[in-house]
Amino acid sequence: MTTYRVAQVTAVGGPFEITEREVPRPGPGHVRIAVEACGICHSDSYFVNAGLPGVRFPVVPGHEIAGSIEELGEGTEDRGWRVGDRVAVGWFGGSCGYCEPCRQGDFIVCENLKVPGWAYDGGFAEAVIAPADALARIPDALTASDAGPMACAGVTTFNGLRRSSAQPGDRVAVLGIGGLGHLGVQYAVAMGFETVAIARGAGKADFAKQLGAHHYIDSTGDTAVADALRSLGGAKVVLATAGSSDAITATMDGLSHRGELVVIGVAPEPLGISPLQLLMSGKVVRGHPSGTAQDVQDTMAFSALHGIRPTVETVPLDQADEAYQKMLSGTARFRMVLTTR
Repeated sequence: MTTYRVAQVTAVGGPFEITEREVPRPGPGHVRIAVEACGICHSDSYFVNAGLPGVRFPVVPGHEIAGSIEELGEGTEDRGWRVGDRVAVGWFGGSCGYCEPCRQGDFIVCENLKVPGWAYDGGFAEAVIAPADALARIPDALTASDAGPMACAGVTTFNGLRRSSAQPGDRVAVLGIGGLGHLGVQYAVAMGFETVAIARGAGKADFAKQLGAHHYIDSTGDTAVADALRSLGGAKVVLATAGSSDAITATMDGLSHRGELVVIGVAPEPLGISPLQLLMSGKVVRGHPSGTAQDVQDTMAFSALHGIRPTVETVPLDQADEAYQKMLSGTARFRMVLTTR
């Protein structure tokens, strides 16, 4: 292969265009990955629309990458990587290693985090160059189309739950059962939590039960979400995957004493939570970022062990613009995934 195809956006808010580039060689500490699949995440819109500082055009988004190593840069073989290894790269696309969070070992909040599609060209392509510290091994049980979304949507929900204060047997609510939440419900059940799914509309109750949820709350019903949670005894943790500040706020009073609201859904509006709501019952609100390459690997291993898979709709790379627009419109199945072969 002397050239490879990428789906790029050349101007702010523009459409995706397919173009060919010369195949790059990986530098020291990097590998070239032959991309098999790359999920389309809603946060890709921040790159397309220059909603984050330092976005450069043309931009090639994509941070739910799955494929195999096809060339090693200097020093990567010493780290145990080999040509042909199946790997995934997610939101965590490498860290600087020298900022204060990195020096404390907290790499996912690196001040110079290398997000694919932002720090370097992402996975909407047939090949991508990535740092070796961004690589997570894909287990044999997962296809590339399953593994890609695990590198962002999967690890975010999995890590959000396993790093929460909930213990097996505790009651945990998952707000939203879309692209993030449908995985969150499955993880919560597999981790041994009494799982409550919260979504809009009575029609989603059956799907929530199919995912394994023990209870379903219709957020559009006559009973307020917080009241419905309290009627069950309150939630030790609410994993808020919905991208709505109002919906997230509405769960706060449904937490039990010393309950924890874990926010992973992105919304621009502030949360309407008062200090009094936090102080009287010792409640906590915590923002949770994605996860390191090791966290991604843990997520995939757990998913393989428990039969957890994302619900995906696969589309060829040359239909990237249509797939992206479908994701934005909300008409897609839970995760849109671009494939190259």
